[in-house]
Amino acid sequence: MSRRLRHPNDSGQYDDLTDQWWRPNGALAMLHWLARARARLVPPASRPDAVLIDVGCGGGLLAPHLAGKGYRHVGVDLVSSALTLASAHGVRVVRGDATFLPFADGCADVVSAGEVLEHVVDLRRVIAEVCRVLRPGGLLVLDTIAATPLARLLAVTVGERLPGGPPPGIHDPALFVPVGVLVDECARHGVRLQVRGLRPRLGQLVRWLLTRQGMVDMVAGGPPWVLYQGRGVKHEQGDERHLKPRLAAGRIPARVEVVNG
Repeated sequence: MSRRLRHPNDSGQYDDLTDQWWRPNGALAMLHWLARARARLVPPASRPDAVLIDVGCGGGLLAPHLAGKGYRHVGVDLVSSALTLASAHGVRVVRGDATFLPFADGCADVVSAGEVLEHVVDLRRVIAEVCRVLRPGGLLVLDTIAATPLARLLAVTVGERLPGGPPPGIHDPALFVPVGVLVDECARHGVRLQVRGLRPRLGQLVRWLLTRQGMVDMVAGGPPWVLYQGRGVKHEQGDERHLKPRLAAGRIPARVEVVNG
């Protein structure tokens, strides 16, 4: 597979990777593992016609893991080639920018933002939009990459050089997401986010690297130092009591609720 030389984090890279989205042993394999882990955070729909908005839906990898849960799965992304694939897998697709989501206030029962926040320049604006479209009582689920030296080492310096790792240049480490900033911004918009670390199961990862076969389970729990998940319910108003001065990158702010198991 040949790829054009592009700047880091250029969304055009996903056009170059169109044939990789649904290959379980391809360059985007880890996104399949993460989608399955994210879907575990989503309960069955509590009402008819419940809506799940999938921000940065890509090729629709979340779709098979939501089957039978009762949601209208609506995907939004900027990459047209990815939306074509998502549509073919049953997602109702909308081309749109995460900084200005083309949806009404409070229209979503669940919002998923998987592996997208580390690609946006205006994180605060995206979080505001994600929370805006979520109804009171609705659920936000997300996963992203922490803004720590360890994350930069494992996700970029090592990860993008490993066979089967993330494609080189797919990330700009300057956009990796500080846990405290994410928690603060969600709280400002009414969502008290719980976070926990996320990692591949080591034995399965080694097997996959050697054979390129099978899925790899993502193990949730522990400090959010590299990959991490977030889950939170939207309240009527933002809870500003949780806003406190941030700590240095790489440390876990005392206000961040880390969930194990």
